[in-house]
Order: sequence, then C-alpha cells, then structure tokens
Amino acid sequence: MKRIAVLVSGGGTNLQALINAQKENRLGRCKILLVISSAPDVYALVRAQKAEIKTLVIEKNKLTSQEFDTALLTALTENKIDLIVLAGFLCILGEKVLNAYEDKIVNVHPSLIPSFCGKGFYGLYVHKAALEKGVKITGATVHFVNNIIDGGKIILQKAVDVLADDTPETLQKRVMEEAEWVILPQAVAMICNK
Repeated sequence: MKRIAVLVSGGGTNLQALINAQKENRLGRCKILLVISSAPDVYALVRAQKAEIKTLVIEKNKLTSQEFDTALLTALTENKIDLIVLAGFLCILGEKVLNAYEDKIVNVHPSLIPSFCGKGFYGLYVHKAALEKGVKITGATVHFVNNIIDGGKIILQKAVDVLADDTPETLQKRVMEEAEWVILPQAVAMICNK
C-alpha cells in the first residue's frame, strides 16, 4: 500500500476528487494519509478533516524557501510518504523535496501541456490565456514534477472544448469537472498499481 500526501493551497476541489475516488476504491493500492497546506485558513483542510485524513499546515509566507523545503521534507519522511500529489499547491518545491522524491511527485495542471504552462500560468491565468489565444480545445494534464515548472513527464491528458461564450471562470469550471477531477485519480491509481 503506497502512502500518499496531498499538498494544497486553496479550496481543495482536486483533493475532493481524490477523496471521492478513495472512498469508491478507485485509487487501488494506495491511501491518502496526509494533507499538507501552505496556508492555515483554506477549505481543503476542512475537506481532509471531514474525510478523517491527518492535516498539517506549513505556512509558506512565514518561512524562507529553505526552511519551507526542510519542514516539508521532514513532514513527508516522518509520515513515511511514498507519493506526493500536488492538488492546487501554489508553491514551488525546493531541491531537497525534489531530490528525495524524484519521480514520486505528480501535479495536475489546467491546460494541455506544453500549452499555457510554466511560470505564472496557474488558476484563472491559464484559462484567460487560452481564451486570448483563441484556442478551440484546452484541457488538463497530470505530470511528474521536476525542477522545471510544468516540465516533467506527462502521465495523462484530457481535452475539453472551448465554447464561444466562455469566460475564464466558466472554462476553469468545465476543465476542473470534465478533465482534472477525472484524470488526477486515474493517474494516481496508475502509479500506485504499477
């Protein structure tokens, strides 16, 4: 059984998709044992607590990058974590964590990488850029995390049509519901069941 930590910074909708998949036995040979948030007052922590998953807050804005990296690695190793899932985690991981968990960290990104990714492309910014570019199809990607932002090997992608009347908000909602919430649990199950 692989031990999973989910790292969050906000509302936790992708975390909820993972929690739902776990309840429905769709994650296979793994279990979410820890949710770590970079901020104290986020709804993702409530979601984890309702699911009786251990939570921890490591406040990014109160630590240097090196202190944050060390605290995060300590929490992961103390909890014997095998796989890290970034689910709306708005922090860049440091070298200590990246080196200790090479090929054991996955992220869900709200575009079809290599489009609309890299530094500055997160949340609504991704969907705004897609609409400004005039693309007809966007989607989501689950990929491994390395030292290049959104540069790790792609695990799964799912396309979503862009509609003529889309706003960044409507497109974001549809990409989450139709792509992110579908492929994130699938990718985690694929990794856990290897």
